[in-house]
Amino acid sequence: METKLTLRLKKSVIEKAKVYAQNNRISLSKMIESYLESLTASSKKDAEITPLVESLSGVIDLDSNFNYKSEYSDYLSKKYK
Repeated sequence: METKLTLRLKKSVIEKAKVYAQNNRISLSKMIESYLESLTASSKKDAEITPLVESLSGVIDLDSNFNYKSEYSDYLSKKYK
């Protein structure tokens, strides 16, 4: 069952949203409905691993004593000297 809802938004936001909706060939109502649905949907406890990420898993072999935080800190220090 669909129900009407009245919202008060800034005019500039509405205009931008209308342009976005038109460019994506979707109604403004459907766009807002989808957004609210995504906000209120129950979140997955475990993130789904995509095939691309799965294929990249294990590509780099690092020493067990490799300290990535220290290495990254050193990298940033050199970069912004």
